Amino acid sequence: MFKFVKGHMETIAGVEIFPIISLLIFFIFFVILFWWVFTAGKDYLKTMEEIPLEPENDQNL
Repeated sequence: MFKFVKGHMETIAGVEIFPIISLLIFFIFFVILFWWVFTAGKDYLKTMEEIPLEPENDQNL
C-alpha cells in the first residue's frame, strides 16, 4: 500500500515541503499552548476549576 502512495507523492513537485510545514504548525501550536498555560491569570484558572462544581440551572424542557 505504501509503495502506491509513495509513487504518487514522488510525482508531485515540491511535495517535500509539506512535512516541514506540518511539523512547524505542530511545534508552534504547542509552544503557544505552553506559553498560555504558564501566563494564564490565576483568577481565570480558579473560575475554570469551579465550573464543574457549580449547580446547574434547573430548566425543565
